Amino acid sequence: MKKYQTNLLKTVVYIGGLILTLFIFLLPWVVSGLEEVFPIAPYLQYLGFIGLYGSIVPFLFGLYQTLKFIGKINKSEAFSQGSVRILDNIRYSAGTISGLYLLGMPLLFSMAQADDAPGLVLFALMVLGGSVVTTVFANIFRIRCSSK
Repeated sequence: MKKYQTNLLKTVVYIGGLILTLFIFLLPWVVSGLEEVFPIAPYLQYLGFIGLYGSIVPFLFGLYQTLKFIGKINKSEAFSQGSVRILDNIRYSAGTISGLYLLGMPLLFSMAQADDAPGLVLFALMVLGGSVVTTVFANIFRIRCSSK
């Protein structure tokens, strides 16, 4: 892979990290705003915090592993045993994010029904879908690396 292509991939990963940083600081404001719109029980706000902030740790770990994998690609070690471990870590991170959003889906669905806001469910489905696609591609790359 050419050097400019891996630099582009690194730039995309760094942009993902910046967006995540913005998300970390805006999340309390969003969740507290949901309490005003959806006055069901205050403890549901904490479930939202646990679900959303709980997905940040695997996301950051996945970003870090992605940068390590890009470094292996730059060194022409993309099909090494170390790359298989990195891809396993990326796959587990994406699977954890998928699981957390899947567990939080009933809560989001009930909030969207009460407020008539399908965007909440759409956002969660986009994150869930992206995590599933990441898991699938990491598994495909892992199989490819294991066969060489």
